[in-house]
Amino acid sequence: MDAPLILSLGFDQESFARLDALRQTHFPPERNLIPAHLTLFHALPGASAVAISAHLAACAAATPAPRLRFVKPRFLGRGVALDAESPALLALRRSLAATWAAWLTPQDRQGFRPHVTIQNKVAPEAARGLFDRLAPGFMPWKARGEALLLWHYRGGPWEAAGRFPFNG
Repeated sequence: MDAPLILSLGFDQESFARLDALRQTHFPPERNLIPAHLTLFHALPGASAVAISAHLAACAAATPAPRLRFVKPRFLGRGVALDAESPALLALRRSLAATWAAWLTPQDRQGFRPHVTIQNKVAPEAARGLFDRLAPGFMPWKARGEALLLWHYRGGPWEAAGRFPFNG
């Protein structure tokens, strides 16, 4: 069986560096197998990788780079994420979800709340502590999506399967 595919958003260098530094600092090292990311879809069918890649190439080439704004930390119970707002990203994901509706898992059918997880799978007290430190002084910042990133998921670190730059 083909490994499932994950689709994420690639960021501008400055935003990625900032997000990845937070992840490196706060994510348990033994579980931090992948860089900071904003997941758009968690499990697309690996057997359809060629069709998915072709669609992503055409879609990204016709889409301006989406602007995002990281607005606040969110407590996840056993971790912390940074919530992002982006009408353009929401519209893009809705369009992709409509195209791939027959392929979507229950997780990918539920509501989409764009975020980057900077801590996960820690004791609730540790997560609450990080959230309580970040939230009061959090300063929102702007970011830009630069590409759609497709990954193979084989149970460990993700393996790159394609990069599809936006047209602007």
